[in-house]
Amino acid sequence: MEQLDHTDIAILRALQRNAKLTTKELADTVHLTPTPVFERLKRLERQGIIKQYIAVLDARKLDRAFIVFCSVKLSRMNHDIALDFVRRIAEIPEVTECYNISGDFDYLLKINVRDIAQYQEILLNKLGTIDSLGSVKSSFVMDEIKHEYGISL
Repeated sequence: MEQLDHTDIAILRALQRNAKLTTKELADTVHLTPTPVFERLKRLERQGIIKQYIAVLDARKLDRAFIVFCSVKLSRMNHDIALDFVRRIAEIPEVTECYNISGDFDYLLKINVRDIAQYQEILLNKLGTIDSLGSVKSSFVMDEIKHEYGISL
């Protein structure tokens, strides 16, 4: 971990709660003046500790609350096949997360869609067109128990 002092950690915690804080509001929160807070923010951004600032959207209100975790096993694996798979997955906007995993499957996808019919369309017409696709196991989310966006610091 990069060398972070208690003030850096306080800044990161505050931003994880509310990324819209102004530099002045952030400075008040961590008991500094705006200039050193601004400089710390720029350093944290340059170091890649702060990757981006985003708005968290309500999937239910946008009719995308049907969540599927899709475990994917490729029929064969090498560097070029893996790169092609990752490129193809990046082109599917409904896939909101993709992880290369160990175990019985090669990848775990999180897919946000309207309903099971839209998932079936993606499965058949997008995932199903990937030549190296071997098998797929779908798990449908019944209820979201915990979903944290931040990292515990």
